[in-house]
Amino acid sequence: MGQLHGRTDFIPDRDIPSLDGKVILVTGGTAGLGAVTVKALARHSPAHIYFTGRNAAAAEELIQEVQANDVSVGLSFLTMDMMSLHSVRDCIQTGFRHERLDILICNAGIMAKPAELTQDGFEIQFGINHLAHASVIRQLTPVLLKTAEQLNADVRLVVLTSTGFRGHPSQGIDFEKVRTTQNSVGGSWIRYGQSKLANVIYTAEFARRHPSITTVSVHPGVVATDLVNGLSRVQRGFVVFTNWIAGRTLLQPEEGALNQLWAAAGAPKAEMVSGAFYMPIGVESNHMLDSVAKSPELATKLWRWTEETLKVYQETTP
Repeated sequence: MGQLHGRTDFIPDRDIPSLDGKVILVTGGTAGLGAVTVKALARHSPAHIYFTGRNAAAAEELIQEVQANDVSVGLSFLTMDMMSLHSVRDCIQTGFRHERLDILICNAGIMAKPAELTQDGFEIQFGINHLAHASVIRQLTPVLLKTAEQLNADVRLVVLTSTGFRGHPSQGIDFEKVRTTQNSVGGSWIRYGQSKLANVIYTAEFARRHPSITTVSVHPGVVATDLVNGLSRVQRGFVVFTNWIAGRTLLQPEEGALNQLWAAAGAPKAEMVSGAFYMPIGVESNHMLDSVAKSPELATKLWRWTEETLKVYQETTP
């Protein structure tokens, strides 16, 4: 077991209230933190849970496991390749069938990958961690806002980020090079930092623009999922060492999911600070953000750039 801080007494089975009638969507739900999150939320009787991924066999196993214990929960697996913005668009447009959405958890992501481009020609970590999720959010914003208009609504958007955002380029986001591999010495971590910074500032900007939706970015901790286990020996050693220097140990997936579960459903709405960055578990940590991560000018620039970029992929056919 790892070392947790903050609200260490948070127990999802005990502290998450009934989710009766609520509709939830979790990206990257077939394994790791996403699968833990789906299973934990299903135990509180939501009306329906959508989850995305590429592994249909793993999705079917998850559905069978959940429904063996929570037969009343509706589950839908949406096949989504986040390397392709057309796939992201088609997945949401054809797969999401409800007229309400109460909880959207942007959980999927990659870390410290070799230099590569997505199918659309974007640096892979920026393309998946930021642009693909921004596409999901953009498409589902109308239904989130519609749900927020209902009596006693409590609509939440939770976006996973990482303290790795601190490794971002000096200017924050290199807009001139996001359509290149941005390869350089130590570049995999710089590219990762850029994508995680984008998660933080895009989330904060969404909160400013849509105050009826409680919107936060969360760091899960450093977790022993495929994100870490799939790294090279040198990279994994770097992660373990830096975590040890910070006085922390690797968390298990059940621990790593606690912060997003707290933010998505466990915390009373009145306790949430919309637009904030949370460390685990439930610790509002905007003081940890540097001047770049707090820059409203950069947030506005990223928002406008993202809107213009996504229009091309959401209004045309491949």
